[in-house]
Amino acid sequence: MRITSIPRYYRNLKRWREIILILRRYGLADWLSRLRLDFVRDWIKDEQGVPLSSYSREARVRMALTDLGPTFIKLGQVLSLRPDLVGSAQAAELQMLQANVPADPPETVKTTIESELKDSLERLFASFEPVAMASASIGQAHRARLSDGTEVVVKVQHENIRAKIHEDLEVLAGLASLADRIPEFAVWRPREIVNQLSRSLKRELSFTQEQANLTMLREALEGKPGIKIPEAFASHSSARVLTMSLLTGESIHAASDPAKFSDADREQIARRIADLYVEMIFVKGLYHADPHPGNILIESDGTLGLLDFGMVGRIDDSLRDQIEEMLWALSLKDSALLAAVVKRVGKVPQNIDDSILSNDITDLIATYGNQPIERIDLAMALNDATDILHRHRIVLPSQMGMLIKTLVTLQGTIGQTSPKFSLLEAIEPMFKRLWKNRLSPWRQARRMRRLYVEVESLVEKLPHQISSVMDLVQSGKLDVHLSHRGLSPSINRLVLGLLTSSLLLGSSVLLAYKVPPLLFMNQGPLGLKDISLIGFGGFILSMIVTIRILFAINRSGHLDPHGETDDQEPWT
Repeated sequence: MRITSIPRYYRNLKRWREIILILRRYGLADWLSRLRLDFVRDWIKDEQGVPLSSYSREARVRMALTDLGPTFIKLGQVLSLRPDLVGSAQAAELQMLQANVPADPPETVKTTIESELKDSLERLFASFEPVAMASASIGQAHRARLSDGTEVVVKVQHENIRAKIHEDLEVLAGLASLADRIPEFAVWRPREIVNQLSRSLKRELSFTQEQANLTMLREALEGKPGIKIPEAFASHSSARVLTMSLLTGESIHAASDPAKFSDADREQIARRIADLYVEMIFVKGLYHADPHPGNILIESDGTLGLLDFGMVGRIDDSLRDQIEEMLWALSLKDSALLAAVVKRVGKVPQNIDDSILSNDITDLIATYGNQPIERIDLAMALNDATDILHRHRIVLPSQMGMLIKTLVTLQGTIGQTSPKFSLLEAIEPMFKRLWKNRLSPWRQARRMRRLYVEVESLVEKLPHQISSVMDLVQSGKLDVHLSHRGLSPSINRLVLGLLTSSLLLGSSVLLAYKVPPLLFMNQGPLGLKDISLIGFGGFILSMIVTIRILFAINRSGHLDPHGETDDQEPWT
């Protein structure tokens, strides 16, 4: 621990205590869930009186994050985007996280709006409803009307939410630093997760980013019939206030009501949603990344409206190439090619077993590759794929993780609207289009241009770098740094073994020469006589240490030449 970090730990001591108490409560419940004694398992209960031990581990993680507050809820939502890190079951559970934050009083809301927009509430809006429509972790939404009669929604940030989030981020940074030193936790890359959460929260704390997302999606989908994106009003928006046009209509949940929509209508709505997202993802490269039913509206004339643009995904040329290669390998049912693409795209641990990975991918292709496309459960297929990545500790790029989460959520939304329709039915026609675009002269010209720029940069830098290396060699200043992995325990055992053998040898000499002080100067038990006390103590100590070393070697699996290797991960 650095001395400079002590004030930060002291400042957040109260929050640390709250976190430890909540984690201890749910951790104890996790331990009790393994016991078979019902009266013991019922000790800790939730607010409804249900024993915590009766919930699944994934549910207890979600409940603990909910109790820890908005920042940790956001952490869970970030982790829900990474099923390759936490597994599909935990990711699905974390998608249920909702922050039940009470709305700020009307006086506080009025003060925030007037301080941000530099004018009185009465002059800014013709009417403003003081009661919030909804309240989330970062802000709350109010219905209002502009002076020209336009119906709008005003999103206002909660008071003091910035200070609370910054405090929790400091606590999480400290926890990540500690977890990074524990091998069992280090494989989850805690610092990377906290950094990703920090970036996400800082973007959400400024409504300017959401306003930019709104504008970009409106421009990308401009002219497309049957879709509405709210319009942001820059004159009535700031970093803590966002004013956007009000979309009318019902939640897409209404489409599942057979009294309002027939089966044909529901299938048509599901196809329109699927076509919209396929175009955003694979054509525009910019998509709304939170397509749960509450964020999709349907108007009386069938027009679709999208809400909540805090999360927007982007697909660049590199990611699109990777997706196309994966789809190509799947279409060929080539497990070796797919395994090679996955290893190139993701971060692969050094001790990965290629044969087991190839077998898992072969089983995945065999399970879903021979089914008719309308019968494939896309959500289950993606969950099975991420489970394979999680099992082999392969970490995908964050953009890929967000895309997988979006597709799984989208399939669930479409399934609620029309259970008979599959998202793959909309994606399948895109396959041929993707490959036509990939082989088009324009696409090849862009790739050659990127390649030319990279080669040109390499040619410019390479002579200077070679010259620098040669100068270091000639001056004798070239240093080669070698790093080792997993040698510390072996070296410690070797040193301890040498010390133990020296102690045993020295004790034997003391015993042989009867160096005083002596035990049993007269006849002792078992015929012992004139035993050196120091030699006898050293002999016993050396025996104890020898047994300890043998137990340590045996536990690590290295006593047998066919035992485990040092490269084995700590969780196996």
